[in-house]
Amino acid sequence: MKNIWNSWLKEAVILFCAIYTVTTILNSILYLAQGIVHDPNGNWHELTRAAIVLIGVLAYELAMHLPISNTLLKAVVVYVITMPLVLLTVWLSGFADPLSPGAYTDITINYTGLFLLISLIAVITKKMNQKKH
Repeated sequence: MKNIWNSWLKEAVILFCAIYTVTTILNSILYLAQGIVHDPNGNWHELTRAAIVLIGVLAYELAMHLPISNTLLKAVVVYVITMPLVLLTVWLSGFADPLSPGAYTDITINYTGLFLLISLIAVITKKMNQKKH
């Protein structure tokens, strides 16, 4: 277990905590800036956010540790694994709170956009590191 903790789990836990904390604080700041004192989305929304962040961390860990050398293929595999989990999370959250009419479209655009942005950054970083060596 200590090997797993040191190899990837500790990094994943720290990453999850950092991303969840930053997104929650930013969300709170945005609400307060609009004069909204209480989160209208409630506690279920916080749990859904935690699940989505967890899936994002899973995507990162998969991208870092999958034994696939082709970067494009690795990105496709990670996306194919994680996107259904994101949609499942939204679907399950609909049992706690009604979903907005554009919930699936919104999460698909947001997750895919962020996934593509992070993938692009990873490819650029990898190319820059290869040029240095």
